[in-house]
Parts: sequence; structure tokens; C-alpha cells
Amino acid sequence: MQITDTAAIVTGGASGLGAATSRALAAKGARVFALDLENSIKNAEQVDGVTYVEADVTDPEQVQAAIEQASAAAPLRVVVNCAGVGWAGRILNKAGEAHDYDLFRKVVEINLVGTFNVMRLTAAAIATTEELAGGHRGVIINTASVAAFEGQIGQIAYSASKGGVVGMTVPAARDLANKGIRVMTIAPGLVNTPMLAGVDEKFREGLAAGVPFPKRLAEPEEYAQLATMIVEHDYLNGEVIRMDGALRMAPR
Repeated sequence: MQITDTAAIVTGGASGLGAATSRALAAKGARVFALDLENSIKNAEQVDGVTYVEADVTDPEQVQAAIEQASAAAPLRVVVNCAGVGWAGRILNKAGEAHDYDLFRKVVEINLVGTFNVMRLTAAAIATTEELAGGHRGVIINTASVAAFEGQIGQIAYSASKGGVVGMTVPAARDLANKGIRVMTIAPGLVNTPMLAGVDEKFREGLAAGVPFPKRLAEPEEYAQLATMIVEHDYLNGEVIRMDGALRMAPR
């Protein structure tokens, strides 16, 4: 599928994976609408072809308004869900206190329910676009994590949320096949994003050393490269692609 002259929505589009993906899609000629929260948008780099839209992925009305804005600019055919949080906590901490219930629910609400909310509403919009050659209309790319498969100590909420994203991939692709909409998921490993910005260099080097090859953190641009390839590769559907340098996460 061609990216040029289409509208694209990227959630979490003001930083990290989302910002890199927004830049990459805009460079290929898409009209990109980067959805994010107000504080993130304030600090976002201004990029030609990228419009920043304040929206909470868990809020149906805000997401729908952003979809209408994007669809008015060009046919909406590309959606990349990058919005997410990585808050940590053990089921029982060292003092024997139970995991915060509201924290667990919030992580799942943002990472899993937010992804589903954007997917369901954007799918409805993509389904109204003109059918392209081969019956194609568009593609939705969701973001999981290797933690969906090998969650570390303290990642119970994060792993549950990302495991849910993985679990949606095949049924979503099947649900939307008759509308010509493909659904894919990328499961990144260790990526050099703002989530690691506060980590000291020695710790970062230790993380990189655990990657079989290449022995380094991935860059957001590599996620963006994979996302654009998925858009352009019409036969990729219903699959989860690990982008992790063959990393398999240890318990801690």
C-alpha cells in the first residue's frame, strides 16, 4: 500500500517510538496526525507534515474528534498505536504489601484498552474509504513488547497489558479482513526511548550487553522503519514481529 497522499494517525506521536514513526510516515508523503497528551505535545519537535492533536487514547470522544480531523485531510489508511506507560510494581513488595490495584488497572487501561479504543474507532473510519487494488483499505499497527512473552520481576501490569495487545492481533485481523484492513503488532525489546532517559550510562551499557546481537539498544527510527515496511508490505497480516536483537528477557 502506498503511503503518499494518505492520512495517518500515530498515538504517542510526540516522543519516542511515536515521534520517530510520525517523522518517517511524513517523509513518505503521509499527512500525519500525532495524538498525545498536552505536556508531551508542548515539548514535541515540529515536523513538516505532522499535526499534533491533544487526545487521550482512553477517551472515545477525543479519539473520534482526532479521526474526523485526520479523515478531512486525506483518506485515513494508516494507524500506529505507540501510546503507553511502563509503570512497575511487584504483586507483593519486599515489605509484603500487595500491588496497588488502581496502578494495575491504569496500566491496562492505557496500554490495552486505549489500543483497542483507537483500533475500533479508526477501523470504522478506514472501512468507509475507497477500496484500493486487491481489496485493500488500510493497516493498523499496534505496539506490544517482549515483556508480553518474558515479563520481568515488577512487570506484572505491563506484561499483562502487552500480552493483551498480542492476543488481539489475530482476532482483530480476522474481524477486519472483510473490510480490507490488515492488523499487525510490533513487539520491541530494549529501545532508546524517553523511558530510559533517566537511566545512567553504566546501567544502559549493562542492558545493551544482554542483547545477543547487535549488542546495543534499538533506536526509535528502527521501529519506524519496520512500521513503514509493514504498511507497504501488503501480505503481512495477523502477525507479531519481535524487534529485539534475539533478546529473551531474564527474570530481572
